Amino acid sequence: MSEMSRRFDCSETHPGCSALRSDARRAGVTDPDNLPFMIRPPKATSAALLVHGFTGTPWEMRPLAEFLAGAGIASLAVCLPGHGTTPEDLSRRRWEEWLESVAKGHQILSAEFPSVYGMGMSTGCLLLLALPDHHPVKGLVLFSPYLRILHKLAPWAGWVRWVRPYHSKKLEVETEGRYYSRRPVAGVHQINRLVRAVRSGLPRIDIPVLAFNGEGDQTVNIGSSYELMAELGSRVKIHEIFGPDVPHVLTGDDNPCRWSMFAQASHFVQQLEKPGEPVARR
Repeated sequence: MSEMSRRFDCSETHPGCSALRSDARRAGVTDPDNLPFMIRPPKATSAALLVHGFTGTPWEMRPLAEFLAGAGIASLAVCLPGHGTTPEDLSRRRWEEWLESVAKGHQILSAEFPSVYGMGMSTGCLLLLALPDHHPVKGLVLFSPYLRILHKLAPWAGWVRWVRPYHSKKLEVETEGRYYSRRPVAGVHQINRLVRAVRSGLPRIDIPVLAFNGEGDQTVNIGSSYELMAELGSRVKIHEIFGPDVPHVLTGDDNPCRWSMFAQASHFVQQLEKPGEPVARR
């Protein structure tokens, strides 16, 4: 944890975040770095709801949270059910449970901050896009949004899960304990269900959206991110595509452009917080 995190982290003392952390511990999350967290710089009036990706944990969102804190933006990172526990636990979860945890995070932030933004990583993007109208956010920042997974069997995960319950993926040593090396195919089936629910509602979303994708993404079809952005009803849509050296997890230190993305994300919020100043459209 950086010095900034130590100074501004109120995860244990903030009642709402403390409750989320207690819930995660009861669900089986044992590593403190995988628990929900809240970073609140002094006098912050806007906050970001941070949602990690499939098989990840809040840990992958902390670098973004620390950068936002430096720009005076608070953040709350939720932990999706079935994450940070075991692959078997995740295999039993439904996307509606994930969305419920995102809605709880929104409720905590909206009770305290006049402006709440959503920032998601991969599947976290889809969950933010699925938030119902009574959980409004002022804008969205989407890291690696998608509508299709690259693996050729992903569309048939509902059937494949019965014959091949898990898909193994080798992890780097530094990310062991942060992601699952055995990914439940039943979870991919839930993602497929989530995509269908989100896609039908994209035209009704009319808030400003900033999105990033990398051509080096080996997890999702980045061509589907163009479809997602095109179907959004937003008048302000900014979509940045980075080169083949940029991977899927855009918040990680193997993304050479992550600080540029973080700077754009904080500037996006700052622009929207200035009354009467339009955000540039692309």
